[in-house]
Amino acid sequence: MKRLTGIGLLLLFCAVWTTNAQRTTSLKINEVLVINEDNFMDDYGKKYPWIEIYNSSPGTVNVAGCFLTNDINQPKMYMVPKGDVLTKISPNQHVLFWADNKATRGTFHLNFTLDSLKPNFIALFDSDGRTLIDSITVPAGQQADISYGLIEDGWDQKRLEEELRLNSGYIEKKGDKLWIYFEKVTPSSNNKILETNEKIDNFKENDSTGVGMTLTAMGVVFVGLLLLYLIFKLIGRIAVGLTHRRVMKTAGVTKEQAKGISEQSGDVYAAIAMAIYEATELHDEENTILTIKNAARHYSPWSSKIYTLREAPKR
Repeated sequence: MKRLTGIGLLLLFCAVWTTNAQRTTSLKINEVLVINEDNFMDDYGKKYPWIEIYNSSPGTVNVAGCFLTNDINQPKMYMVPKGDVLTKISPNQHVLFWADNKATRGTFHLNFTLDSLKPNFIALFDSDGRTLIDSITVPAGQQADISYGLIEDGWDQKRLEEELRLNSGYIEKKGDKLWIYFEKVTPSSNNKILETNEKIDNFKENDSTGVGMTLTAMGVVFVGLLLLYLIFKLIGRIAVGLTHRRVMKTAGVTKEQAKGISEQSGDVYAAIAMAIYEATELHDEENTILTIKNAARHYSPWSSKIYTLREAPKR
């Protein structure tokens, strides 16, 4: 009974966790481009301001039914249509909305646009039209083709403060602001794009000629070979020792006796070898005489084939 109860609680926890993971509260306004002169084009080949929404949860979230607006007093300004499979945002992925004031062009075309001369308030509301999911005010004076986005995809102020506390060098690399400007605009892509490899850069800086890497590689190879030699040498000695022990145990010879035998001079071993050779290889003169003897063969008329042949009839 206790086991069934534990399984039931585990299944309930998994169901609750999955439900929370797929809630729209995990959606974030991730990046905004107000002035689009030479940047990403929509499906009609036109260049308009765009708003990027990011799913920070480990589950797929459907943004359909949610509301996007640029007026806090009109939270239901644009409802994302239902029934479009593209509104389902996979984990850690993005979706792009065009602020072109042309909602008749499709699901991802909003019924409002952004003003480059003043601050732009953007908010994402849940399907009830009252619950605020996320919002941002883009400062006035935006430059062309430079977006305004989160320092890292889906981050909030709490996540940034945690990173600053754990990583002392983060400020030097990125700064301490949650929202920053991106000269390299990344619509429907990660805000952080690695254009360089830190390990390769360090290698070029510290060992540009490659001498250190060569010596290190050769050292690793030689050390590996030396270790293999020592291991095989040790295994061989252990195997020989075990074999000697088995032989001594079978012959009833002690270790001291075996050691005395092994310390005999070479003359003794030569004499023993000669005696073995004479006993097994040398023969008397009778062994050099060849004897030829006819082998007797026994034939049976019943087994001979000639008796089965028929004679030709006489004419």
